Amino acid sequence: MPLSRLLATGLLLCLSVPSTEAADYASIQIEPASINISGRNRQSQLLVTGINPDGTPVDLTHSAEYSVADQQVVSLEGSLVLGLSEGETQIQITVGDHQQSIPVQVRGYADYPAINFEVDIIPLLTKLNCNGGGCHGRQGGQNGFQLSVFGFDPATDYEALTREARGRRVFPGAIEQSLIYTKGTGIAAHGGGERMKPDSQDAELLREWLKQGMPWGNNDTPVVDRIEVTPNFRSMTPRSLQQLRVIATYTDGSTRDVTQAAAYSTNMEVIADCSSKGVLETGKLAGEAAITINYMGKVTVARVVIPQPGVDAPIRPDWFTSSNKIDDLTWSKWTQLRISPSQLCDDTTFLRRLMIKATGSIPTAEQTRAFLADNAPDKRQRAIEKALISEEYTNYWTQRWSDIMMVNSATIGGRSAYTFHRWIRQQIHENRPYNQWVYDIIVATGNTGTVGPANFYRSQRTAEDATKTISQAFLGIRMDCAQCHHHPFEKWGQADFYGLAGFFNGMKRDKLDDNRELVYHPGHKSIAIPVINQPVDTRPLAGKATLADKTTDPRPELAHWVTSPDNPFFARLVANRIWKHLMGRGLVEPEDDFRETNPPTNPELLDHLAGILTGNNFDLRNLMREILNSHTFQLSSTPTDLNQTDDQAYSHYLIRRLPAEVMLDAICQVTDVPEQYAGHPRGTRAIELWDNQLPSYFLDTFGRSLRESPCECGSSGDPTMAQALHLLNAPEIEAKIQSSEGRVTTLNNSSLSTAELIDEISLQVLGRLPNAREQQIGRQLLGNGNRRQGIEDFLWVMMNSYDFLFVK
Repeated sequence: MPLSRLLATGLLLCLSVPSTEAADYASIQIEPASINISGRNRQSQLLVTGINPDGTPVDLTHSAEYSVADQQVVSLEGSLVLGLSEGETQIQITVGDHQQSIPVQVRGYADYPAINFEVDIIPLLTKLNCNGGGCHGRQGGQNGFQLSVFGFDPATDYEALTREARGRRVFPGAIEQSLIYTKGTGIAAHGGGERMKPDSQDAELLREWLKQGMPWGNNDTPVVDRIEVTPNFRSMTPRSLQQLRVIATYTDGSTRDVTQAAAYSTNMEVIADCSSKGVLETGKLAGEAAITINYMGKVTVARVVIPQPGVDAPIRPDWFTSSNKIDDLTWSKWTQLRISPSQLCDDTTFLRRLMIKATGSIPTAEQTRAFLADNAPDKRQRAIEKALISEEYTNYWTQRWSDIMMVNSATIGGRSAYTFHRWIRQQIHENRPYNQWVYDIIVATGNTGTVGPANFYRSQRTAEDATKTISQAFLGIRMDCAQCHHHPFEKWGQADFYGLAGFFNGMKRDKLDDNRELVYHPGHKSIAIPVINQPVDTRPLAGKATLADKTTDPRPELAHWVTSPDNPFFARLVANRIWKHLMGRGLVEPEDDFRETNPPTNPELLDHLAGILTGNNFDLRNLMREILNSHTFQLSSTPTDLNQTDDQAYSHYLIRRLPAEVMLDAICQVTDVPEQYAGHPRGTRAIELWDNQLPSYFLDTFGRSLRESPCECGSSGDPTMAQALHLLNAPEIEAKIQSSEGRVTTLNNSSLSTAELIDEISLQVLGRLPNAREQQIGRQLLGNGNRRQGIEDFLWVMMNSYDFLFVK
């Protein structure tokens, strides 16, 4: 049974809570310091915090003792204060030897406040999930009753409740017979089950709205401006509780406690979850989690960290001391979580990891031998520099950025794909500042046959398409939901979506011939939200309409805002993309889903990486250099007892499968038989291909990018049974191994001894010398009397090994 259900049924005391008797707290803190309740159906959540002698806080809300001086004025439901009548009183809170009293004042209780449908009823429907996508908010509604998703269109919802179904949904003359009430409380059969108790404050609010005549409310009624949660960060122990307190601030400056009216969700349920009453409970695992709080379209986040219990803070080893701030920031996180890092990886592991991640290539046997023979203390730094200026670096990162830019011949045409790919390659080769070439893409104008970035708009045919792609590709903001309704886990709504879409509204694509178009923007054209036909000012996200000239192309203004060093999204997204590629996991995951409710696992580190970019003219190579030279990147992938469950803090390197193109090139390299692609010269590598539609069963099987979305989820890195079977049985791979012009023939004709053959094959395939088990297998296969067959078999075995298929 989910935690929220346990708490709702009153089993809170069964959970682990701090003992008020066992601990000797230095002090206790009470929030709020005084309570003012204005009107009926208002409440205030108490928050009691014990301060340990070392200064660390612990929640005591559900273990403290409470008493009310005048029980005619207020009542208590646990730690929730409810008004009963006009007056003043005191609440005494006792924790062990500590006692504090806070004043309480109740005003305006005799008259129920005037209810506003949008301000009061919509949040109730959202909290009860009546307007969720799985209930009446789904397309077509449920059983003839449809609400807008998450209440994005209150006016339509009001009409559906008060005017449809011949008045059966709301009946102020007999409130208890209104379907909205009887079904919601479970009195009448309801497919969604009971959503609230008849004696709850939620039910009282609904009854009062019906009693007041189902008012829409005064249009001047203050609306929610923001919400804040206390505490917004807390370090906790496993299997413990933390009460949250959520306060909404309205446009007139007034505040309201909405702790039990808000909706809660977690991004890591096994680490921590939160009930509908705002009680956060940690699980038994160490780690981090973010609790999303949503009320009336406003969102905020409470972050929780659970260090490993019973473990002292790690002591920084001598080998991890460096001048690289990346290491300082990862070490700070490990200290917080009480985990220690693995050892540094060995030289062969480092070289293979570096080359795969930076250049999309595996090292040759000659490169490995030379690296091992180099005893200079700076050999890793020099290897990094060599990789970052290599031709393979340019080819590989051109392919990766082509994936994100959706350079897809199936959607934009072969000539356009080639022109766009060639332009991207030029930017990577010249190491042109990232913000400059992104600027050029956003404002691209001209003949798609000669102007590379103009081809970006061949696949973005509408203003809506361009809005979603540019916001996700360059800002890490997914606007798909906001096109139709307010984003359920973010602050973006339809006004934000169409305000951004206004920059692309009216763009032209004149056909020149079958392969080329003329892309241009004839001038700004206003846009309106469909369905409700509400005009929207053209503006950047979270910005104001500032178009200086509304008759010209507005995209330069947008491009300037997007690529500005002051943009809080731009640098952080590309920093996160590169960090994920090099380290195996993004600080924000998915890497292009930046929102307040999906915070980075190490915010300080992400800010530092973004600062490296903005402080160095958006030099992508420089950022990679900083990461590759860090000890964090160079850690072993072998976990220790204390960090084996860590997959967020980078205390050991995260093992990942080789990408499709890299693996195919690696197979060609170790067999010394290149792949032949239609229309390309022999020897062309997969990472050099500009056309992702070239037929290749191997690349399809191993998950090359479909280039249908700027999301890197378009390519798959998950191993499958089809991949394993292909490596074991594919006739194409067998042909490469058996080729008369391949590596097997060269090795068979050489004078190398059995031991030397085993070493050479291991160096070529794995980038290291063989271990004892591999030597045994090699001797067994090469000792069968057929030298060539033994070489073929051993090479195939090594190519199917874990160490070849994965980067460690």
